[in-house]
Amino acid sequence: MSAVVSDTIALAVIGGTGLYALEEFVEERAVRARTPYGDPSGPIRVGRLFGARVAFLARHGEGHALPPHRVNYRANVRALADLAPRRVLAINTVGGITERFGPRTLALPDQIIDYTHGREATYWDGQGEMLHAEFGAPYSGTLRADVMAAARAADVTVVDGGCYGATQGPRFETRAEVERMRRDGCDLVGMTGMPEAALARELGLEYACLAPVANWAAGAGDGEDIALDAVFANLAATNALLPRLLEALLRG
Repeated sequence: MSAVVSDTIALAVIGGTGLYALEEFVEERAVRARTPYGDPSGPIRVGRLFGARVAFLARHGEGHALPPHRVNYRANVRALADLAPRRVLAINTVGGITERFGPRTLALPDQIIDYTHGREATYWDGQGEMLHAEFGAPYSGTLRADVMAAARAADVTVVDGGCYGATQGPRFETRAEVERMRRDGCDLVGMTGMPEAALARELGLEYACLAPVANWAAGAGDGEDIALDAVFANLAATNALLPRLLEALLRG
């Protein structure tokens, strides 16, 4: 079935490290949003992808100028929400901790643990009624199911499930920190998963995370030190799978 051409944004994609534009994307306009929480990381590119209307935002800025702890997550999520997308797929680069999540894996986590600190993590500012957002299942089950169906249709291997541990960055973690995270039940470690997921929930967005694994976390897997050239080579390999998966998702 082909995608229905509509002015409604079918999907918003938040690009992570190494993903600053979408292949096959035909831009129609750039939205330079202003929000009550400041400016987002850059312009939101709105256009057509495989016949569907899509919005794209590079989380770190299109020149990767923003480290994880300096991203204005509140502005990013609010600016996307103001465009009223049907759903939001966040691409979050991670390291693998447990054996299912080696480099060049695409993971679709279903849980998250927040180890970050000092980030603006809610839209509640002391005015009005406090919102206690339900967050037991931090990612949309419907969107996760659709992504898995698209992966099967596109013959792209995606590992279903797993727990994402969100750390502060921008440094990588120590071996002791990774071992603690393993004991806590984390399968993946990244620096951008929170508070983004929680903010999306506060605004009622249908949101899921697709996580390319760029390397083994410190002390995990082969135990080798993290080499940045290998990280970017692994990201290039996983990001090359995204067009097929996105096409199946948008045409499904």
